[in-house]
Amino acid sequence: MRKAFGDQVVLASVDLDLRQGENLALFGVSGSGKSVLVKCMLGLIEPDGGSIWLGGRETVRLRRTDRLTANRKIGVLFQNGALFDSIPIWQNVVFRLLGAGDVTRTIARERATNALANVGIGGDTIDLLPADLSGGMQKRVALARALFGNPEIVLLDSPTAGLDPVLTAIIDSFIAASLQRLNATALTITHDLRSAMRIAQRAAFLAAGRIIWCGPIAMIGSVQEPAVQAFVRASRL
Repeated sequence: MRKAFGDQVVLASVDLDLRQGENLALFGVSGSGKSVLVKCMLGLIEPDGGSIWLGGRETVRLRRTDRLTANRKIGVLFQNGALFDSIPIWQNVVFRLLGAGDVTRTIARERATNALANVGIGGDTIDLLPADLSGGMQKRVALARALFGNPEIVLLDSPTAGLDPVLTAIIDSFIAASLQRLNATALTITHDLRSAMRIAQRAAFLAAGRIIWCGPIAMIGSVQEPAVQAFVRASRL
């Protein structure tokens, strides 16, 4: 897949496979195009060339209705959570369900309560606004929203960014347990190698618009690619 913005080539030739039921961690320096790749997968940005297959279907240049149908199978945790500030957290979790109008608010609230319980948030909290929660709690709400409806594919953009090591480990445990429970396929964008090694099975490294390495995450410390070596050294494993 290729994507450029004017003369700036962000994705030169990206070739990446996600295997059923695995979580693949995507590494790369800031500005390497990781978030652009996710936006292309979601249809928010149209690539200049190449193909994107999700669930056995080519998704580049889909019609709007077909794109909405495809995206119903995808759960997304956006960088910084992207919660809606003006509505309670339970409505954040079931926002798509409420918009479809297929169930009553009572049923939607019950489903939100169950989804939040899966990430360790009790029923006494669900009516609070996002601003009333700590950063770690907001991450849990965003994760519950991403996993709501049992998506087949989950895209996690910096799920633990800005959290301390203790909260990071807690969020990692929720991510790992939830993905295993759903048997979902996931792509996790992160700069945190320690976190990724707790939740991912494989890893890929994006640099200069290309995937320069991909393999089992447990083997990343032995990779000879200089950019990968520098990343591992900076992570101080």
